[in-house]
Amino acid sequence: QVQLVESGGGLVQAGGSLRLSCAASGGTFSNYVLGWFRRAPGKVREFVAATGRSDVVPIYADPVKGRFTISRDNAKNTVYLQMNSLKAEDTGVYYCAANTGTFPISQDFRYNYWGPGTQVTVSS
Repeated sequence: QVQLVESGGGLVQAGGSLRLSCAASGGTFSNYVLGWFRRAPGKVREFVAATGRSDVVPIYADPVKGRFTISRDNAKNTVYLQMNSLKAEDTGVYYCAANTGTFPISQDFRYNYWGPGTQVTVSS
């Protein structure tokens, strides 16, 4: 049983940066696959990034490749999403998710645990 809480969202101008954090409690953090998803206004939830074990290469959705970086700190039970060169289309509610496993996964239905989300708004 895992509880996730996102933080770090806010309002930024296009071209700016934000760093989202997701703190986890419960379970064994190092055994969890961790992902970030987002839901833009009027759109369905979409995959952003995911990471597995620390020695496994993370994966990214095409729209954020080269701009976003996912990382994890097992000592702090926290997963991060560094977002650079933000665009207006990055606006949305960002959610972190977790599931037991080894490799990162992009399908939202494969994740068992979800945070409540944090709002990211990019002004143009």
